[in-house]
Formats: sequence, structure tokens, C-alpha cells
Amino acid sequence: MIVVFALMLLLFAGIGVASSIQKQKNTKDYLLAGQDMQPWLVALSAVATNNSGYMFIGMIGYTYTAGLESVWLMIGWILGDFFGSLLVYGKLRDLSAKYDILSFGSLIANHKGKIIKSIRLLSGIISFVFLSTYAAAQFSAGGKALFVTLELDQWIGVISGAVLVVIYCFSGGIRASIWTDAAQSIVMFIAMGILLYYAVNYMGGWTDTMTSLKEVEVGYMNLFHPSKTLTASVLVAVGWLFAGFGVVGQPHIMVRYMTLDNTNNIRKVRMYYYSWFTGFYALAIGVGLLSRIVLPAKGSFDPELALPMMSMELLPDYLVGIMLAGIFAATISTADSLVISCTSSLSNDIFPQFKNNYNVSKLFTIGITVFAVIIALYGETSVFAIVIYAWAVLGTVFGPVITLRMLGKDLSAGTTLAMMIIGGGVTLTWNFLGWGAIVYEMMPGLIAGFSVYFIARLFNKAE
Repeated sequence: MIVVFALMLLLFAGIGVASSIQKQKNTKDYLLAGQDMQPWLVALSAVATNNSGYMFIGMIGYTYTAGLESVWLMIGWILGDFFGSLLVYGKLRDLSAKYDILSFGSLIANHKGKIIKSIRLLSGIISFVFLSTYAAAQFSAGGKALFVTLELDQWIGVISGAVLVVIYCFSGGIRASIWTDAAQSIVMFIAMGILLYYAVNYMGGWTDTMTSLKEVEVGYMNLFHPSKTLTASVLVAVGWLFAGFGVVGQPHIMVRYMTLDNTNNIRKVRMYYYSWFTGFYALAIGVGLLSRIVLPAKGSFDPELALPMMSMELLPDYLVGIMLAGIFAATISTADSLVISCTSSLSNDIFPQFKNNYNVSKLFTIGITVFAVIIALYGETSVFAIVIYAWAVLGTVFGPVITLRMLGKDLSAGTTLAMMIIGGGVTLTWNFLGWGAIVYEMMPGLIAGFSVYFIARLFNKAE
């Protein structure tokens, strides 16, 4: 198990280092890979970055607890994501190239080719805070996986992940991140598929598996849990639709589309991305459901440890090594993307005087990684909760603004700032009041952000 796991990590590290063959020692190549990435690489990298330790650790734990109702998260997320792609992705790549923009925050602040400094600074600060927290969740997920499977202290997994992230970033910047993401995406898919196959065989086949699932508990295999009203269940499902649309506000994912070689290839990216994403998500939910049968002692352990525990229960050692590599790869594929995006925010948005300073960008990368490690080691919130929270804030602060900008709408500095502050404020307040159990906080946050724009237009305050 350890040998296979180590070999897989060496493979990923080798791919990251190999990317240095094509790298150029300048900031644009470090942050945007020279905007020459092939469609399939962009797509698989986006899938790996989107899914991350959240899927292997957080989503499995959520499905273990919620049952089949969790499928609404998948359906809503993918549909919302697809709708966002139709409005934003291609134009994002064009504008970033047209105005030589290297960061997502600067793209948010771009108004007809002119950067609004106050918006750029606010975007940079928000990106730094929530992207670094998001990265910490990935390091924590990797630490949990190693703790269960190899019985190593969680801090060892956190530090190991951080070291790999720095190696990837220093080897080839975002190019190394994208290359390794693509390889990791393939391993993630294979690992999840293997575990599902073994789990079904463990149950005695599909017929026996379905019978066992229906006997777990009342409502476990219901699309709408009987303990909730239909209205409450529909609100939850619609909330996840907004969550999927919130992808347009995620800097670490959107930057992938900014690296694409040609805007005309965006349809190819969609084809690769949604095929892979849907398949992987379905496998994850299947494994999450079956983990409840393999590990029936609900409440006796952290459900976010269900996947590694289930792997050790069902798989031979060498396959546990592959599964562990898949989990660890998922965390690293997102963590390195988050760290690079956070670096971009610091060097382009918060400290723009260092925009073209390649060496300072690398120092920022180290500092951000250390900061995320500290959060991972001393924070106690679950991976699922951190990711969902950070995703909501980033999506509601940036999503409405970037969508309207890509649709060619004119936004004054005042309107843009109001959209960001009110959208994010509503999201934070909704979460603080505990209303996320009614509907995911991104829904009211996005509605609030877009409403500011339409109200401003109504009173002729938009330029």
C-alpha cells in the first residue's frame, strides 16, 4: 500500500516537474501558462480542481449521512455550472488576453480596459482570505486520509501536501498545476470506480445491493426525505442549482479557462468537462451510499473518514494505495490551484507593484502555503463545511459582477462595490443565522447581488 501510494505521488511530482520544459520565467507564464493550454487539459484540470478533497472526503461524508437525497446536490450543481459556462467562460478568456489581465480580481475590476483600484483591492483581499481558507480545507482532507489509512498523525499529511504544492508551483506555476491536475483527475476517476465495483461485489451484486440500501433506514433511498416537507426539499434542491452557478465566481477554477489556447475551443472544453464531471460525481454518490452499509455504525466515527475506512475494509493493499493516492491527489490538485490563484491576488490586486516580479510571486506562494497549513492544523471545522462556506462567499461576491461584465453590461465603481458587499454580506448573514438548513446561502446572496444591479439601473445609477 505504502509503496504504491509513494510511486503515485512520485508520478504526479514527475509530471509537475516535467512541465518546466515548456515554462518561461515570467509572471504571465507562472499565473496563466502563456494562455496556450489544450482544451482537454483545461477540462480535466477544472474537474480535478472543482471536485477536490471536498468530493472524496466532504461529499462522501454528506452522502453517508443524507442518503439518496444528496443526488440533488449533484443535479443542481452540474446544471447551475453548465448555465454559468454558457454566459461566462469564453468571454473570460478573450477579455483576459485583450487587456493583458493576469488575475481574476483584476478582471472583476476591469471597466472598459481601465482598472478600478478600489474594486481590485477589495477583490484581492476577499480572494486571499477565502482562497487560503479553502486551501486549508484541502490540506486537512489529505491529512485525514493519511491518518486513517497509514495511521500517521494528521499534521504529517498536511505538511506533505503543502510541500508537494510548493514543488508543483515552483516547477511550472499554473502549467504544472494543470498538467498534474489532468493526471490526478484520471486517477481520481479510476480509484472511485474501483471502489464502487468492489463494494457492489461485497454486497453480492446489484440486486442485493439495492435491497440492502433500502433497509438502511427509513427515507435513506428517497429522493425527498420523508422527514421534510416537499417545499423544504425543493428549496434545498434549488439552492444547489445556485451553488453550481456560483462556479463563475471561483477564481481558482475560472483561471483555468483564462489559460485556454483559443476561445473557439470552449465547446470542446465543455464536452470533456461535463462528461467527466457527471461520471465522477455519480460514482462518488454511489460510493457514499454504499459506505453506509459497509460501515453501518453511524455516529461512532467522523463520516468524512468513510471513504478511506471503506477502502481499507474492501480493497487489497495495493488498491488501497491507489485509492489513497486518488484522495491525496484530489486535495493537492485543488490546493495548488488555490495557492496559485491566491498568489495572483496578492501580486496583482493587493500589491500591484509586484505584478511582473516573478521572484516575489514565488515568495507569495510560500507565504500563502504556510498560512493555509496553520489554518489546517489548528482549525476544527469539517472539510465539507469549509468548502461550502468559502464557495458561497466567493460565488456571491464575484459571480454577479463577472457575469454582467461578460454580458457586456456597464457597471459603475459604486454599483460594482455595492453588488460585492451586499451579495457577500447577505451570504455571511444567512449563514450566521443558521438559515443554510432552509436553503443554501448562495441563493439569497446571488439574488441580492443581481438585485443591486437592477435597482441601480432603475434609478439610473449605472454608467
